[in-house]
Amino acid sequence: MTYIPANIARVPNLLRTNLALGNISRTQLSLLDVQNQLSTGKEISRPSDDPIRYAGIQVLARRQAQSEQVQRNLSNANASLGVLDNALSEVNDVALQAKQIALAQVNSLSTATERSSQATIVNQLITGLVKTANREGVSGYVFGGSNPGTQPLKEINGGYRFMAQGNGLLADLGYADTVPITLGPSAGVGSTSARVRGDVDLNPNLTTGTKITDLRGARGLGVSLGTVQFSFNGGPTATVDLSGSDTVQDVATKLTNAIKSYETTNSVTVLAGAGVTVNADRLQINVAAGGSLVVSDVGKGVTAQDLGLNSTFTPVAPNGAGVDPKLAWTTPVSALAGVTGALGSIRINQLGRSAVVDLSTATTLQDVKSAIESLDIGLRVELDPSGKGINVLSDVSTSANLALSIEEVTGNNSTATRLGIRTFAATTPLSVFNNGKGVQVVDNVTNPATGLVDPELNYDFKITLGNTPTAAVVKVDLRPQDLTNVQTVLARINSQIASQLPGQGLLATDLVAQLADGANGITLVQNNTFGQPIKVEQANNSTAGTQLGLVGGSYNGATSTFSGTDTAKVRTDNLVTYLIDLRDALQTNSVSGIQLAGENIDRIIGLISETRGMVGGYAQRVDFASKIEDDRNAIDTKVRSELQDVDYTAAATRFSLLQTQLQASLQTTARAQATSLLDFLS
Repeated sequence: MTYIPANIARVPNLLRTNLALGNISRTQLSLLDVQNQLSTGKEISRPSDDPIRYAGIQVLARRQAQSEQVQRNLSNANASLGVLDNALSEVNDVALQAKQIALAQVNSLSTATERSSQATIVNQLITGLVKTANREGVSGYVFGGSNPGTQPLKEINGGYRFMAQGNGLLADLGYADTVPITLGPSAGVGSTSARVRGDVDLNPNLTTGTKITDLRGARGLGVSLGTVQFSFNGGPTATVDLSGSDTVQDVATKLTNAIKSYETTNSVTVLAGAGVTVNADRLQINVAAGGSLVVSDVGKGVTAQDLGLNSTFTPVAPNGAGVDPKLAWTTPVSALAGVTGALGSIRINQLGRSAVVDLSTATTLQDVKSAIESLDIGLRVELDPSGKGINVLSDVSTSANLALSIEEVTGNNSTATRLGIRTFAATTPLSVFNNGKGVQVVDNVTNPATGLVDPELNYDFKITLGNTPTAAVVKVDLRPQDLTNVQTVLARINSQIASQLPGQGLLATDLVAQLADGANGITLVQNNTFGQPIKVEQANNSTAGTQLGLVGGSYNGATSTFSGTDTAKVRTDNLVTYLIDLRDALQTNSVSGIQLAGENIDRIIGLISETRGMVGGYAQRVDFASKIEDDRNAIDTKVRSELQDVDYTAAATRFSLLQTQLQASLQTTARAQATSLLDFLS
């Protein structure tokens, strides 16, 4: 209220007026603040109201805004997972219907006509499955992997190519932030073959262009760049900071410059010849005659150790330790120590196409990748995660006769084998034969009469060769320990040949089992003087000869060679593949094919169930995260309200008091202003 302080006597009218106006203004300002609080419902509207409370309010506001976005993301994720679950349910229904068809048609009572009509139904199931695989949700294609904007499944030359890659799309989902809202490759819809893995360590040498990040380092822990020190012939010590180096050339340049500066400062000659360079998989420092250069780490640093430079370099010992470079697409073909000799051509078969790929002009691994992928038949070339080899992956579900195989081209120095990508090589494990079913043999079969293991009941196939009527027969008994890879099978067959032919008047060398420099498959080559074709026949109901591709092979009289078929072709392991198998088996009236397709479909049904369970788990996590966000947002809203919102009762009371105060101030001021000197004199 307006008043004149008691300690001020006989004041000028101007001072009294200013005091009164100041007090009235402050009252009006307080009244305005309370009016704003009552109209907005907020006690704190700007930093000046209460800096500490305002800062807390802003923190809560930001967190609530983030929570609202997370809640919207969770809502979208829940919708996407719902679409995904429905799609998987349809996929499961397709698989179950296909299984029922296989079970019904595998019996001997079904006719070829009935099976052919069922093949039409299976073809319709494939069409429906493709539509389901391309189902779209709120986040794009639900089976689109990490790039849901791309259609996952596309038809290509009689097959179906699965384009999606990655494990799924991730979004900011709060406590469910690791939950993908789309799926990538899966057994139910489409997956990528992971079987054509390079089985050769290409062992790249170090080049000046090798990136430091592509080095495993001398300790096998990568390379940690920092400062190293060096001295020459026991002289002064100098340091060089290798931080920031991107390539091996950067390291070599910094070392060279530092050593050159050392030479000038100390009037010595340290480097000779090429100076700091590379040799095989390590750095090399060429030291002048009679010199000794000691390189070491500074303090607890490990840079010299990682780069293989923690050593003493002399003219006779110029090399550091190996730093084990990884493969990169920029790695020159000439730097591949694991590939001896120049590259030639390879043959790739897929989707009914057979193409010869010339790699002789490839200068880097990127050129190899581009040459293979440019065929546009559903292949991708990737660096193996180990950094030691390359993998050729097929994205296409197709029939068995159109599956992927990589062969040699005769006279091209076994290029596919040396790159480690031949699909039927000596090192190929038998477990991948016949689309992962492997090779089964008869073993330890006993004679019912004697109760003893009978050799005549335990061999798997027989090979007939020679001249009529003196043809020889080799009975091949494969044992479980012989089923490791192609090489162990060849070794067993050749040992059986060597042990049985001499007893029939032939030489042990008159027949040899081997891999040809050309088409895939086991070949049997007999003495070219023999006129009788080689024959391979099944024995003791063993399927080994057929599974190895020998039963059903062909004989070439011009070369005296029997060529087996390729049973190690690469196919994608998913429902689309096996529906195609079932359709083809029904069309060709193949009971064994129907049975095999049915078994694979049954296995896939189990994998689909696991996938649905996983998606269900994702949905539960999303629901749980939604509840957490709701609870947290409610608490934040309460705390923010306590900090910011006005107490209407208190504000209304204060508003009334300020009105009374303002009225009193105005009345007091009016009376005071009406008093003059004459009032005192009178």
